[in-house]
Amino acid sequence: MDLEGHAPASLACGARRIVAAADLDEKIRLSHATARAWFARTLSVRRRTGAAAMPDQPGRPERPVLLPPRDMPKRAAGGRQGKIALIHSLAHIELNAVDLTWDLVGRFADRQMPRSFFDDWVRVGLEEAKHFSLLRQRLIELDSHYGALPAHHGLWEAAESTGDDLAARLAVIPLVLEARGLDITPPMIEKTLAAGDRETAAILEIIYRDEKRHVAFGAKWFRFICDRDRQDPEKRFQDLVRRHFKGGLKPPFNDRARAEAGLTPGFYRPLARLIG
Repeated sequence: MDLEGHAPASLACGARRIVAAADLDEKIRLSHATARAWFARTLSVRRRTGAAAMPDQPGRPERPVLLPPRDMPKRAAGGRQGKIALIHSLAHIELNAVDLTWDLVGRFADRQMPRSFFDDWVRVGLEEAKHFSLLRQRLIELDSHYGALPAHHGLWEAAESTGDDLAARLAVIPLVLEARGLDITPPMIEKTLAAGDRETAAILEIIYRDEKRHVAFGAKWFRFICDRDRQDPEKRFQDLVRRHFKGGLKPPFNDRARAEAGLTPGFYRPLARLIG
């Protein structure tokens, strides 16, 4: 499965290779191959004698140029260029989601969690790879490509901040960042359809459906950890988000979709940022 054609020694080893891969085709290929091996039950979670540490930063190609969020140019609005800019931004988010998910798998492989925990997050890693591939192909169809525009590196800060705390990682990634996707994706689908772009809207509908499941996995396993530690899930969530996420959570919230995923308002509404 690696460049020499050998299967990884463990799921953790496969996850490390995925995150480290700078070639995007290789990153996606390794995601599919590692998931297949895991679900075929040919991989252990980790090596008995340990494994190399996860990379501090994910592998990236030379393009796109990565900028601090404050230095990002204003995105084009409307027309073909606006469409490309939106899809490029979404593709960058999904690429980060690939690395964030596999980093979770590899970084926390030594934690005492049920095998079904890794089943769920390997599935998420596979679906994030699918999302990135769909958006990347859509850019090609529009005579552009991923890397044609600059992108920001802010999303990886969440991995750095939560690298030693599984509960914090679950709170910030699926229960804040992916839950935000549940809020903003339905209006984005409506606008895309109104602009006559059914192809992009269809991709967004796939992402929205899958994101709801990802939030549900996050809520399930966050509650599992809190129950095991005999801690109140809502209070622990709020404490961790205040510690590891900059700023409050921005309304409006898609309360129905969040609740269907197991993320009830008692978790996030106390963290809502006042607007106006």
